[in-house]
Amino acid sequence: MDAERIDPTLRSLLGGPRLDLSRRAVRIAGRIGPRLMRAPRVTGVRIRGGRLGGVRVRRYEPATRRSEARLLWAHGGGMVIGAPRMDDLLLGELAAELGIRVVSVDYRLAPEHPFPAPLDDLAAAWTGLVAEAAGAPVAIGGQSAGGGLAAALAQRVLAEGGPQPAAQLLLCPMLDDRTAADRSLDAVDHAVWRNSSNLLGWRALLGHEPGAERTAPFAVPARADDLAGLPPTWIGVGDVDLFHDEDVAYAERLRAAGVEAELVVVPGAPHGFETLVADAPLAVAQRAAARAWLAARLGLA
Repeated sequence: MDAERIDPTLRSLLGGPRLDLSRRAVRIAGRIGPRLMRAPRVTGVRIRGGRLGGVRVRRYEPATRRSEARLLWAHGGGMVIGAPRMDDLLLGELAAELGIRVVSVDYRLAPEHPFPAPLDDLAAAWTGLVAEAAGAPVAIGGQSAGGGLAAALAQRVLAEGGPQPAAQLLLCPMLDDRTAADRSLDAVDHAVWRNSSNLLGWRALLGHEPGAERTAPFAVPARADDLAGLPPTWIGVGDVDLFHDEDVAYAERLRAAGVEAELVVVPGAPHGFETLVADAPLAVAQRAAARAWLAARLGLA
């Protein structure tokens, strides 16, 4: 990708390592590494591990609680790597600034645990968090692969009935396996997350080649026939992100279905910029915009 298309403050994301996620050793490193990360200093929040609904989670408890509202979160990693700890800054800021509890799900990863295992883990944690909230609003969200899982959870919860999410907050979500199936995108050297890795991630999750005529219900959020009734949605993505087109298309479909959907496209921003270059002005602004939107949906603005 032409470096001139990337905002100067984000060009450190260019030329990253090309991880061969088909190799088990690489995937293991991509799962252990985040768990060994030193947690960033986030004032006003306590971070601890635990379990919820029988699933391992990471909890973010604000020192000053403004509301009984909660957020259920899913981390990124292309469905095959990652861990909740990698979002400590993002979620710690959010919990401290909004004064709400946040729970990040340590969901099972593919290919060892293909669909529906990751979504089942989110659903179990959702049920537990709704019970904890005792009627207070609960939002859902995620980044990248986690954003895709959050979108899938919203669809599944809607179909099953019962308490619904107050909102869904999706950062550069991984929504459509047909992007991976478009092999012409392999030639574009997208920063951070390339289509060759995307192909491996979707293949691992689905257990078959991406782009097949049929997929299991809720496996691919962008494949849902009807999006009506889903919660208010915020989608943020950079215009040089591999997921840009699928994210914009999903926002447009939500609006066409009568769902409130706010789309924020950041010029010159690659995949995951809001956390990978956390101090860059564009990243700070994007996280602040996401928090402000969520605060309004939870009645905290």
